[in-house]
Amino acid sequence: MTTETTRALPVADGSAPGPHGSRLLSGWFTTGRPADLADHLDRYGPPPLERATLKAGGSTFQRAVEEAGLTGRGGAAFPTAIKLNSVASGRGPAVVVANGMESEPASSKDATLLHLAPHLVLDGIALAARYVGASEAHLCVARTRTQQVRDLRAALADRARHRLDPVPVHLHELPHHYVSSEETALVNWINGGDARPMATPPRPFEKGIGKRPTLIDNVETLAHLALIARYGPAWYRQAGASDAPGTTLVTLTGAVEHPGVYEAPMGSTLGHLLDHGGGPSEPLSAVLVGGFFGSWLPATTAPATRFTKDDLAAVGAGPGAGVLVALPEHACGLAETAAVLGYLADNSAQQCGPCRFGLPAVAEDFAALAHGRLDQRSLTRLEQRAGLLAGRGACRHPDGASRLAATALRTFAHDVAHHLRYGPCAAAHQPTVIHVPRSTVPGPQEWR
Repeated sequence: MTTETTRALPVADGSAPGPHGSRLLSGWFTTGRPADLADHLDRYGPPPLERATLKAGGSTFQRAVEEAGLTGRGGAAFPTAIKLNSVASGRGPAVVVANGMESEPASSKDATLLHLAPHLVLDGIALAARYVGASEAHLCVARTRTQQVRDLRAALADRARHRLDPVPVHLHELPHHYVSSEETALVNWINGGDARPMATPPRPFEKGIGKRPTLIDNVETLAHLALIARYGPAWYRQAGASDAPGTTLVTLTGAVEHPGVYEAPMGSTLGHLLDHGGGPSEPLSAVLVGGFFGSWLPATTAPATRFTKDDLAAVGAGPGAGVLVALPEHACGLAETAAVLGYLADNSAQQCGPCRFGLPAVAEDFAALAHGRLDQRSLTRLEQRAGLLAGRGACRHPDGASRLAATALRTFAHDVAHHLRYGPCAAAHQPTVIHVPRSTVPGPQEWR
């Protein structure tokens, strides 16, 4: 299900979407159908490529992005203007890569955006390529989403017929593994290797595709670029908070009345975000923020926490993939966490010690805790092992697992004590609220 947070005025003449309503998805609410190229051009006109090098909303393109305060929507929330400048100032012709992999199982925001408004994303790729001086552009998606691949190929063919993109966009279908959406995994794949992360430095903005400066942005970030280029930074900042402007897509799952993808103002509280989905469908014990790499926050404090990088960091969390999972009181947070950790252990790249040995050990200990097979001594070992994961891997995969485990032990401390003393609760034997895909450790050939 997809919905808007505040109704946008219908727009069909190229004027800006309503300042406080849906933006990325406003075309969907105007027509009730995904936008093909004719719909897109009717609504927005061609991408303002000349203004990308001259003016956008009364400012240079880079300045407009900087003034808008756009940050990445792929998880790190890094300032987009800084990324653009870093690549544009690099040596040699640049490369642009749009990350539409969305390997986070709890998220469907990127798939929704690519389905409903693909040409906003493709406009964003064209604008970024023009600004950084790219001679190549790539869009990476999961090969398992066959309908998405077909639709994007058709969209790219339509744009080629209309000669909209000076730099052709190459569509790549990657293996659908959790770490295959990591930016260095995309670089490795396009360079002819496996879809597995590489050690850094250098970072892709320094030496990426073909050892050239490479801009890698999430598809939602690029779609925001397309709107900023058309309507300018002042319009963009009319939504959201002063320290977190614009809108963002979030996926709401778990115990909410209407799970789905919603577009909401940045800086909203978590409680306000849940209200977009009709609010909790029953009393909650906790909220998982960010997805499988995320953090558990108690239901007593989560609703008042703002969805910004800084506010979430203050409580040991981050925006991640824009996911909120509402956990009902009747569910077992320890069993939920154990299931996710087991998935993360199976879906590592198996390239370094923390992923090959540390993460499976933490997942095994957590499963024992969830099902009443852990004693106090082993709990101490689990806490130590989880703490040792962070910062030791070749990529950030162990970091996310460490954060998930640590916040679960803290948020569900009462349940931990109960499981140690009395054994597993009844809910530990029930199906999990979080949908955790069945998985096995990928073989070497499955990374190609």
